[in-house]
Parts: sequence; structure tokens; C-alpha cells
Amino acid sequence: MKMMTCPINGARPISEFICGGEVRSMPDPRTVDDQTWAEYVFNRTSVPGIQQEWWCHTPSHTWFIAERNTLTDEVLRTYLYDKEGVG
Repeated sequence: MKMMTCPINGARPISEFICGGEVRSMPDPRTVDDQTWAEYVFNRTSVPGIQQEWWCHTPSHTWFIAERNTLTDEVLRTYLYDKEGVG
């Protein structure tokens, strides 16, 4: 069984998690033009390699960031979001 480590609850079966997509900076919705907003909403980089992604442990509703190699599907680390910078 594939496992993922929740930063709060420890190692759990992958079936307890959902992926929220890559970590990206959101443009300011009050000042952004339509083209830039459409790029943010509908397009992803999808570059193979190490990506930072939002994940949620659904039983505890814990959102966190996972660094995952999209070529090998290996999760390198997981950590809670730190709005001041690095997790």
C-alpha cells in the first residue's frame, strides 16, 4: 500500500489524501487583467521533475505542501505552509 506522510498525523494510506495542484502565486483578483487571470485559473506548467503541490489529508482537513518528483511519483518531503516563506 502506498503511504504519504501528513505533517500532523504521520504516515497514512494515500487513499486518505487529495491533491490540490501545484503551488503557485495567485495574482491579485482586484487588479489583474482577464488574460492573466485566465492563465492562472486554466493553465498549469506540468513540467516533469520536482514540484511543490498542495495536498489535503481529508480525515483531518489538514492542508500541506508536498515536494514530489512527478517523473518517479516519489514524495521527497511534506511540510505545513508558512506564509512568511519557506515551510
